Amino acid sequence: MPRSSPAGIRLLISDVDGTLVTNDKRLTGRVAAAARALEAAGITLAVTSSRPAAGMRMLIEPLHLTTPIAAFNGGLIVTPEKLAPIERNAVPPDVARRAVDFLAGCGAGVWLFTEWDWLVRDRSAAYVDHEIRTVRMQPKLVERFDRPGVIDHAFKIVGVSADFDRLARCERELAGELGANATVKRSQLYYLDVTHPLANKGHAARRLSALLGIPLAAIAAIGDGENDIAMFEVCGFSVAMGNAGPEVRQAADVMTASNEEEGFAVAVERWMLPRGAGRAVAVGEGSR
Repeated sequence: MPRSSPAGIRLLISDVDGTLVTNDKRLTGRVAAAARALEAAGITLAVTSSRPAAGMRMLIEPLHLTTPIAAFNGGLIVTPEKLAPIERNAVPPDVARRAVDFLAGCGAGVWLFTEWDWLVRDRSAAYVDHEIRTVRMQPKLVERFDRPGVIDHAFKIVGVSADFDRLARCERELAGELGANATVKRSQLYYLDVTHPLANKGHAARRLSALLGIPLAAIAAIGDGENDIAMFEVCGFSVAMGNAGPEVRQAADVMTASNEEEGFAVAVERWMLPRGAGRAVAVGEGSR
């Protein structure tokens, strides 16, 4: 059951991949129209993602985003105008070193994200091209991560593998290894993210609540991944995408259609617009 009435929603916080965009990373016309319609209903839209800040730049104009953007699951919160930092939570250097070594020992590929750069040691490795299409950034090739100006500015370390079972084992083991010194959570079946202890979507929701002056009870959250559960737990109302796994569905108050079926728009139309503080706006079939 919802922890507050959906009638009181003033802010909707949305995940990006698997939620706002399709599997081929498209933002459909219907989803964009639904996002823009929230404003007329008195509901503000914000986004949080494991993506770097620059990887969400393409969403700002079509979604009319005016709120702070929570990148790296809240590890870096920036303004929507110039992506200027509001809050930085980088991974402590010693933790970053341990994470890099552990992931390499697991047989996973390793990426490192600083505030502005995406660093890889093998440009031809698995999922690099996929990530280029997703975040619209080019990686920088480096021989090693453990050098000045890199390891001490890591906002996210990613273990990458097409062996999903192996990466799941790495997740459990690395979470146990690092304990309270880091957040260790898969953002996709093939990506294992290591971020600052505060860099989780629950923290992102709390910071957006404080920055925007909107109580958590009046905030709705929507997402599809296990890393979205943290914001479901603190927000007043939560929506799981139809493509979400069983654990995510169980953690949410309601479930919408999948991202391939424009489930974000369905959720906005069904639960958000009719209950907003302003005039409810219907999003018709013509906006597809």
